[in-house]
Amino acid sequence: MTTLLAVVLTVLLSITALLALARLYRGPSLVDRVIAADMLLATMVGAVGAEAAVNRHATTLPVLVVLSLLGFVGSVSLVRFAVREQQQ
Repeated sequence: MTTLLAVVLTVLLSITALLALARLYRGPSLVDRVIAADMLLATMVGAVGAEAAVNRHATTLPVLVVLSLLGFVGSVSLVRFAVREQQQ
């Protein structure tokens, strides 16, 4: 059961990451690329969280916190930059 769960999670997270990378590459605007990068980071957080849940350990909790903070700060800073660019 655990092996099947790990395979299903790997496939779903890989598809999500590939779709986010495609949007990151093709995104016609800066906002599309920012959303794709945020989605890719959220996928990474999900993958690390799933790995911790499947293997039943909490040693990756600091990694999850750092990735989440990185996503939040990155999104806020890029949105502030986009608003300033739009006003000028």
